[in-house]
Amino acid sequence: MRKTLALAGLVSLMAAPALAQMPASVAVSSDSYAVANLSPATAAAAPITVAEVEAAQRAWGDALVAIATEYDRNGQAAAQRLAGQIIDAAYGYNLGPVAFKPTLASGEQTFRTTREGALAYFVGGNSRFAGDTGFALKGWRSYEIDNAAIVINGTTAISTGNVMMTNADGETTTVDKTWGWVRDANGALRIVLHHSSLPYSAD
Repeated sequence: MRKTLALAGLVSLMAAPALAQMPASVAVSSDSYAVANLSPATAAAAPITVAEVEAAQRAWGDALVAIATEYDRNGQAAAQRLAGQIIDAAYGYNLGPVAFKPTLASGEQTFRTTREGALAYFVGGNSRFAGDTGFALKGWRSYEIDNAAIVINGTTAISTGNVMMTNADGETTTVDKTWGWVRDANGALRIVLHHSSLPYSAD
């Protein structure tokens, strides 16, 4: 059962200046990020809503499945093109470094603060990130998101909870995931924090 808790009036958790504009990607539904019937200036100042956060989460899950499916159907190059479009639409690398700690990353390349590092993590194929095999290429077919909390503070938001991803063989992987968003100059939500890890086990 999904648990959603929205908190308002907290101290600012993340800086939210929108420094650039990026086109929306065809890879995710436009209504996941758009603020309807508002001018860009008004949209950029509008508080983020819980519904927008949940829509952005679903868009991320849909995009993960889309990359995996594209890879299975059309190969590495096609999956890489699609992943690049999704990163440009969903993440805040156009604003500056992103606090991205992927599930399966360690050592000196644990944190993917650049677009290049994020793309390598999702689809591999980059000799500068030789340990990456492509997390998004692992046959994902469906997902479920169970939020423990969604925290709203004006034009910033964070969420934490579990994401359950199921592959083509019916195997499910559960990760602990925290996302942080800011609203950009067009009113779009941009991921500026993405932390993912496997649940703790004492074994």
